Amino acid sequence: MNSDVQIAGDPLALPHLLPPVPAHPATVAGFAGLARSIAADRAAWAPHVRYDTTTRWYQRLRAVPQAPVGYEVWLLSWVPGQGSGRHDHGASSGVLTVLEGELTEHTATGPRTLAAGAQRVFAPGYVHEVVNDALAPAVSLHIYFPGLTDMPMHPSQAASFGGAAAPTEVLAP
Repeated sequence: MNSDVQIAGDPLALPHLLPPVPAHPATVAGFAGLARSIAADRAAWAPHVRYDTTTRWYQRLRAVPQAPVGYEVWLLSWVPGQGSGRHDHGASSGVLTVLEGELTEHTATGPRTLAAGAQRVFAPGYVHEVVNDALAPAVSLHIYFPGLTDMPMHPSQAASFGGAAAPTEVLAP
């Protein structure tokens, strides 16, 4: 059969009926898909990764201030024992994708282990702490929409039960 011949009524032969691929994500699913596509392109992100044993290393890979919702893409590395502290992301929603290694997300409902390939989606006001509890380094990708402008820190859960409260401050992702 000639591959140039189209069969009448073949729905796959009607590409003009498919909606165009959006140039900019507009839904949570779109941002999760963007994170998966960036994760799949290891050659694009792996050369940027650095590990720092004294501070958390991070780099903004992309900032897109377009409508309907601007967004930022951040790459973070985590050496064993490093954590984010308990925080939220202000008015931003987000998608966290583990690219390499394993991270533990601590929330009010308890810890959750996130292995390579795992994704977490969160809305504004979602409070969590991310920690590398493993013995090997980890790398994660974070997309914030709109772009991250505020990351208020929260007292640790232990401090909220009678201990001293941590100060509220704004930190990088």
